[in-house]
Amino acid sequence: MLLIGLPLALTQAVSGQTVSNDKTLNNATLQEVIDYALNNRPGVKQSLIDEEIGERDIKSALSGWFPQVNGNAAYNHNLKQQVNALTTNGETSFITFGTKHTSAVTLQADQQFLNAGLIQASKAAKFYRQQYKQSTENTKITTVVDVSKAYYDILTSREQLNIISENIARLEKQLKDASAQYEAGLVDKTDFQRAQISLSNARADKKRTDELLKYKYAYIKELIGYGVERDFSLNLSSSNMEQGIVLDTTQQQVYQNRIEYRLLETQRKLQHLNTSFNKWSYLPSVSGFANYGWNYQNNDFGNLYNQSFPSSVIGLKLSIPIFQGTKRTQEIRKSELQERRIDLDIVNARNQINTQYEQSMATYKANLNDWKTARSNVEISRQVYNTIKLQYDEGIKTYLDLMTSETDLRTAQLNYLNSLYSLLSSKLDVQQALGTITVNQ
Repeated sequence: MLLIGLPLALTQAVSGQTVSNDKTLNNATLQEVIDYALNNRPGVKQSLIDEEIGERDIKSALSGWFPQVNGNAAYNHNLKQQVNALTTNGETSFITFGTKHTSAVTLQADQQFLNAGLIQASKAAKFYRQQYKQSTENTKITTVVDVSKAYYDILTSREQLNIISENIARLEKQLKDASAQYEAGLVDKTDFQRAQISLSNARADKKRTDELLKYKYAYIKELIGYGVERDFSLNLSSSNMEQGIVLDTTQQQVYQNRIEYRLLETQRKLQHLNTSFNKWSYLPSVSGFANYGWNYQNNDFGNLYNQSFPSSVIGLKLSIPIFQGTKRTQEIRKSELQERRIDLDIVNARNQINTQYEQSMATYKANLNDWKTARSNVEISRQVYNTIKLQYDEGIKTYLDLMTSETDLRTAQLNYLNSLYSLLSSKLDVQQALGTITVNQ
């Protein structure tokens, strides 16, 4: 049942099951619809892809710790070779250096041992992974709330259709009775005409509700990523609609329960690492290298690659950043200011979370009172209608009195359904504000 499963589906962790996008949802429960949405909603899929993209970014950044191997090849044709003068015993001679054709092939491997950027990437990797997962969790929580509300909306509309159908059945009987009394000359035609008007209005209400229900089904299919032309039906049994609406209003607000707050905390950790990186930029970088080259020289291009003259070098490279204007100092100050800004974002988030909680809790309490009042009004209106119906049948009450009581009953029933939907929606808002809706995939 829809609301029986509400505490299990929402106040506890919503366990995402693997639901194929080929699965047809027939007579689906709320949990089944949520499971489908968590696996097939485009927004959720995009968040999961963002996680994969983020993982690739992390691995790309950390790849700098591995040896970097490069190969280079070059060919030179010396149009004019270098000539140098050589003086021996007072006599000067001119010597041509090099050959007309030269070529070189070199393989070089570089290895970083100390690098500020790579140190930062290593330390920040876990926080970036955490941030990506938190973003996905935020999307899933929003999905759970949106799908649940859409489900409740359809359930409410189906119950409204049942009420309208019951009303139409009563009005058809009343029209038949009024017609018979009019033909018998017991009443004038106004009762018959009023019955016709009421029945026409009821049928118009049913038509409008039917059309809106088509849109609501289309909306929930959009939310969960379900094919437009595929068969789709929901389990909308309402025999226990009132179960699952009770909420513990004594729960205390814990900011860390909110995924939005945890995202800000992760952002602050990343920004703090960025500040540290700018300070680490004063450190020298140390790397090693090794290369091996094949050198070719010949005056005849056809014989250039007949003989090679290999060479090889290994070594260490130390780079010390001594002065870069004031760039490093400015970057450090900028990052510290960004940290302070995120601190203010966190303060602002606390205030917003508290306001959201107070608003949602106040709305829930008000809706709970409205629901209790509406439930009581339904019973009273039904009793009034039954009494006036008996009095009308006995000729004590007029048809107008009967129509008024019938309208009051229908209004009370619809108000009850609307208040129940508002109560269920506001409960979701409270749970979201408390951060008790969590999704463990």
